[in-house]
Amino acid sequence: MIRHIVMWNLKDEAMGNPKDINATLVKIKLEGLVGRIAGLRCMEVNKNIMDDGYDICLYSEMDDLDALDFYINHPLHRNIQLFVQSVVSQRVACDMNI
Repeated sequence: MIRHIVMWNLKDEAMGNPKDINATLVKIKLEGLVGRIAGLRCMEVNKNIMDDGYDICLYSEMDDLDALDFYINHPLHRNIQLFVQSVVSQRVACDMNI
C-alpha cells in the first residue's frame, strides 16, 4: 500500500475567494474523489491548526504504485488539479510504502 501526502500553502486570495474558502473547496473537491477512482482507498484534507507550516494537508492511501499513477493521471483528479494549482503558492509531497 502507498501513503500519499501533500501539503500546500494557499494564496491569500485566488479565483475570487479568500484563502479559507479555497481551503474548504480543495477539501470538498479532493475528498469527493474517494469511491470514484479505483485504487484510492481513503483521503483526508484538513487545515493546519497551527499558525506556522503549510496551510492544508492531504493524507491518502492507494493500493499500490500503479493505483497512485492511475489516480494522478485520472481525468477527475486532473480537473481538480487545475483548480488547486490556481489557488496554491507552494506545494510539497511525499509518497511512501506502508
